[in-house]
Parts: sequence; structure tokens; C-alpha cells
Amino acid sequence: MFMYFLVFWGFVLLVFMSIGGFFMFRKFMKVLPQGDDGKSKLDRQNHYIEASRHLWTEDAKEFLDLLVSPVPSAFRDIARHSIAARIGELGLEKGVSEITREICLEGYILATPRRDYKSLISHLDKNGIDYRPFQHLLAK
Repeated sequence: MFMYFLVFWGFVLLVFMSIGGFFMFRKFMKVLPQGDDGKSKLDRQNHYIEASRHLWTEDAKEFLDLLVSPVPSAFRDIARHSIAARIGELGLEKGVSEITREICLEGYILATPRRDYKSLISHLDKNGIDYRPFQHLLAK
């Protein structure tokens, strides 16, 4: 009986270490330099966050919080950071004077992986957010 107990716990530990290793490896891959400029994905995100900080209004920040609210709380800060970086990049590319709800919504759709579009659409519908101007981005 004790032998089965040890085998069970050995299996449980192996599964937990594998899951943890997977997420650590993903984080490690984001830190590696990509491209000719030698910057990593996290470096680029931090750059766009800092470069667009002056464009964010309180309304845009609250709208971003509403958009990321369905993300589980353990991952919400990471999701908010990567989505805000994409929104900031979009705002800087367009040369706007401030981040609006439309830019937030477009950046949110662009930053969301395609596999999550179904839950994204249901969240937008549930909150009464009109995404029709960006329907073409969801059809890709």
C-alpha cells in the first residue's frame, strides 16, 4: 500500500514540475533577443508602455481594466501589460494625441490570440461594447 502511495506522489510531483517548467520556459523565450535590434519581446513591450504613457487617459485605463476583467486574476497583470503595450504601439503608429476607447478596442483585438476570439466576442457583447468597426480584424 505504501508503495502505491509513493508512486502516486511521484507522479503528482512530476506533473506539477512539468507544468511549472512549461511556464518558466515560455517566460524564458520572451526574454531572449529576437530580430536584428537585439531586443526581446519584453523589451519591446516595456518600450511601448513607456513611450505611450503620456497618451493614456483615466477613461482609457478604466476601459482597459474592463477589457481584461475576464482574464483569471493570476494572469491579469501580465495580460494587461502585453495588451497595453500593443495599444500603446498602435497609438504611437497612428500618431494620436491620446488613447481613446476605439484604439483600446482595436489594440485589444490585435493583442488577443485568435483562439480566444470567441470568448472576446462574448465578453464584448455581455458588456454592450460595439465592435462592429473592427469586425474585419476578427475575420482574419
